[in-house]
Amino acid sequence: MDYRKYSDEEIAILAKHDRRAADHLLSKYKNMVRSRAKAYFLAGGDSDDLVQEGMIGLFAAVRDFDPEREASFSTFADLCVRRQIYTAIKSAGRQKHLPLNTYVSLNNPIDDETSEITLGDTIIGHDTVDPESLYLINEKLRDIEKEINEKLSDLEKRVLILHLQGMSYNEISEIIDKPAKSIDNALQRIKKKLDES
Repeated sequence: MDYRKYSDEEIAILAKHDRRAADHLLSKYKNMVRSRAKAYFLAGGDSDDLVQEGMIGLFAAVRDFDPEREASFSTFADLCVRRQIYTAIKSAGRQKHLPLNTYVSLNNPIDDETSEITLGDTIIGHDTVDPESLYLINEKLRDIEKEINEKLSDLEKRVLILHLQGMSYNEISEIIDKPAKSIDNALQRIKKKLDES
């Protein structure tokens, strides 16, 4: 059938029962879809994704065109294509599926597939510390605390605590009201006393 003899509106009516008529309209308006898709950006996608979304809109226009509404097929098709592209962009912007679209497999090698070690192998879970190891760690911490209390003076304990909080010599000297050189000497004594054990 030669569809060039018919208006787009007439072909759209035929397309409801004739697959070839629908294919003719889809082919005829494909460049319009590409043109509309170029004007937009899809986060996490490319221009082909937008063209595909536009083609879905065009297919809906062919399927849903109603000549009783007094709109030309081209106007209706343009509206459907734009709406479909806009809906796709809006959905992508919600980032609802972002975790699925940006995942990193734990089974992939960690360095460009030259290693047999995977990312999953490098992750230490909370269940990897067994009760015995936890007990030994806590016992070691108690020993260190006991050693600090036995070997260090009150001044040295204060200096050590402030130093471990990330304070500089000058900041510690202001808090304790001692010269910075005294703070340096105290930290040297602390190091020496704790290294002896």
